[in-house]
Amino acid sequence: MSVLEALKNNGFETIDYVVFIAYIVLLVGLGMFLSRSKKGEEKSSTDYFLAGNTLTWWAVGASLIAANISAEQFIGMSGSAFASGIAQAAYELMAAATLIVVGKFLLPLMIEKKIFTIPQFLRERYNWGVGLAFSLLWLFLYVFVNLTSVSWLGALAIQQILGLPTDMIINVGGIEIDQVRMVIILTLFVIAGVYSIYGGLASVAWTDVMQVTFLVGGGLITAYAALSVIGHEVWGCGAIEALGNIFDWCVNQPGDKHFNLVVTRQEELYPVVNGVVENGVVVQKEDPFFTNPGIVLIFGALWLTNLGYWGFNQYIIQKGLAAKSLSEAKKGMIFAAFLKILIPFIVCIPGVCAFYIMNGDGEALETLRHTLAGGIERSDDAYPFLIRNFTPTFVKGLSFAALAAAVISSLASMFNSTSTLFTMDIYKQFINKNASERRLVTVGRMTSVAALLIALVAVYPLMGGIDQAFQFIQEYSSFVYPGVVVIFGLGLLWKRASGTAAVVAAIGTFAFSILFKFTMPDVPFLVRSGYVFIVLVVLFVGISLRSGKAEPADQLSDSTIKTQLFWSTVLYAVCGLSVVFLVLSYFNTTLAVHGVAGAMIFMAAITATIGFYLRSNALDKVQDPKRVPIDLNIFKTDRAFNIGACGVILILTILYIALW
Repeated sequence: MSVLEALKNNGFETIDYVVFIAYIVLLVGLGMFLSRSKKGEEKSSTDYFLAGNTLTWWAVGASLIAANISAEQFIGMSGSAFASGIAQAAYELMAAATLIVVGKFLLPLMIEKKIFTIPQFLRERYNWGVGLAFSLLWLFLYVFVNLTSVSWLGALAIQQILGLPTDMIINVGGIEIDQVRMVIILTLFVIAGVYSIYGGLASVAWTDVMQVTFLVGGGLITAYAALSVIGHEVWGCGAIEALGNIFDWCVNQPGDKHFNLVVTRQEELYPVVNGVVENGVVVQKEDPFFTNPGIVLIFGALWLTNLGYWGFNQYIIQKGLAAKSLSEAKKGMIFAAFLKILIPFIVCIPGVCAFYIMNGDGEALETLRHTLAGGIERSDDAYPFLIRNFTPTFVKGLSFAALAAAVISSLASMFNSTSTLFTMDIYKQFINKNASERRLVTVGRMTSVAALLIALVAVYPLMGGIDQAFQFIQEYSSFVYPGVVVIFGLGLLWKRASGTAAVVAAIGTFAFSILFKFTMPDVPFLVRSGYVFIVLVVLFVGISLRSGKAEPADQLSDSTIKTQLFWSTVLYAVCGLSVVFLVLSYFNTTLAVHGVAGAMIFMAAITATIGFYLRSNALDKVQDPKRVPIDLNIFKTDRAFNIGACGVILILTILYIALW
């Protein structure tokens, strides 16, 4: 079947294509309009890389979510929800809580130091070697992991949604390449690059406001429309009642956890927690607990992933650094947190619906299955399958536009951040220290083009054959984040953090992650990540305390000392309570099956670490020469931030109580 024949027979009507094309035209037109410079003026590096520090709170929040939500969530997380349930929503829900922490404690210090990039902070805080190492690391990850995975998953989804042929294969250098998929990837790159490469962060951030409207609005409409169709076809009811019926069916299936935010260990159903595969055949499926280990997703090392991603990831935090003021940046974080809470309803519910369609029973459902186009061969097929079969005319086009918005906005942010990292951290520091503003902007644009071309060449060899892309990305990201949180977190907040300790932690995060993966294959990766964090903290603190470069510490006010000692005592108390629950979990079955041990080990470690550095900051008579001076007043927040933070926490509490 040809591409044109597929486009005519895939269930899409003319109006669906019109909606999608109109979105693309509007996006590129708006991006190019925002890319223009004022007559007689040239863009400076601040204009190009930080949008001239003009972003309002709603632009910051919208751009954060547009950069974050991509095919990883629409396709990967929906696929994981199809496989194991809404416990995947913890990644989104706890990200909302993390944004409060980032907005209150981390972002203010970065904005005060007026940094362009995260590695720039490392260079100033530790030494040029640590900064360069992380610049190269992030460049590698953005080009070979982020750009390739986002474009691949997006192309995969578009190909299936449109029912495009998958048999147009050519062989290049021994690699079989799907020509249709490569054309889609190239198209996504070109659309994202047209406005982001020329206009810089201003074009990316302001178009993200439109993109997040399509993304969130289209996603919610897609979920509702799909439920409406399922309800009408199977039960003759509406969307809300259909969701209730699917919920009832799932909870009545033995061992099913698709509607549980907290997954418990089920040893009687899954004796081997990580499953059994013999000669390529699955003898026993893995326990959903292995992927989502109970309350570890609330109190455990998921915090490392979230803090590393939302607090120290260039293409995310760059939006906060570009805010017009600290107050606007903080409010933007709260706005993003509220948007983040919506994501599970957009991506997880469709995955669970697809699970019911493929596994439910009843004559009506069996009849319905015979009428559906395509199928779900692997988990990541769930969301495209649902759009193609269960969304009505016009909504299909809107759904398609929402998915495209998610992919394109993320790619645009990655292009811009890749160019920022190379230009400001490598070109300006090591190649041309006296480069003009015009030259820096030109190099930034050239870097984005180079990243586009390299990712285009690398995407096919690197991607493919992954059943649950979201879990794959999360697990291997967890190799990086323990070290990132230790190096950046203690570097920002502890006055004795040393450059030597940072180097050791940077090497150790990979070494210990790999070691623990092979020596503890039956331990969930989030729990292993917590173990790596503990080892790195011990090494980091031990090396820093023995540093020979310490100098006499600055004199602190009595109120600052008292405040730090008070919170240190509180956190030590929380650490002690965590240890008590850890011990009890070995004697209480209920605590054990909820993953309390894995969660409390990390909670004890993180609270002890924060309690230690607060006490050290208050009492130690020496400090690292490059420490970050901290005025506790910078952590104060206004009424709007506090009310918003309380609202986010209240909603999260209600959701966890209702869906525990």
